[in-house]
Amino acid sequence: MSLHTTVLGEDAPGSTVAFCHGLFGQGKNWTQVAKALSSDHRVLLLDMPNHGRSPWTETFDYVELADLVAVDLRERSPETPVALVGHSMGGKIAMCLALRHPDLVERLVVVDVAPVAYPSGREFVGYIETMRGLDLSTLERRDQADEALRDPVPNPVVRSFLLQNLRRTEDGWHWQVNLDLLGASMDGLTGWPGDALGAASYDGPVLWVGGADSDYIDDAHAPEMDRRFPRNRRVLVKGAGHWVHSEQPAVFLEVLRRFLPDASR
Repeated sequence: MSLHTTVLGEDAPGSTVAFCHGLFGQGKNWTQVAKALSSDHRVLLLDMPNHGRSPWTETFDYVELADLVAVDLRERSPETPVALVGHSMGGKIAMCLALRHPDLVERLVVVDVAPVAYPSGREFVGYIETMRGLDLSTLERRDQADEALRDPVPNPVVRSFLLQNLRRTEDGWHWQVNLDLLGASMDGLTGWPGDALGAASYDGPVLWVGGADSDYIDDAHAPEMDRRFPRNRRVLVKGAGHWVHSEQPAVFLEVLRRFLPDASR
């Protein structure tokens, strides 16, 4: 399986930085950050399996997904490990990848998610049901989809984020994201494959970037974070919730730059 990947800064002097997006996202969600980094770093924007233009899988399993991303990274950066950045679902994929394939990861950035199972994905189930309930056969224009989702998804930012998954081809409108699988796999999405990972730990440098207004990371998660990733440090970004990199892009970029290897060395 080859993942759809956008490459920026192909000839940049610094290390390679690879980004893993969250649920309902695509690699292009990181474009603003990637462009800012691309003068110093080669940047890979990966569409995760079941998202964007990457292939779909038959099951949802973080270990399997991490292994698929690892194969892709090994092909795209065969000589040097990457700095791996992952948000939410992509953060769990990135953590699993670092634990299973530490030779591929020079350092790790985890954005607003912890290596734990969360109690509920009710909000995400609602989004999936809303998207699946949209009659795509009646659409002629994208703004009609936006209008149809206005009542069930009143937040225009969230609505726009979901609608980026709507794509028109010669056969009509389609959702790029694998809604059927994700809707049936919410326990897996909100979970964490701790048993499958055994006692694995990752000894490289790790940066956790959380939103101060988010509840995805709290003090109760620290023991597992420290056990799996002993060389970690944590940063909370004020004025940001779960989507730290889009809510406070300038602050996020500065934090990320300071953590990445110096391109001049």
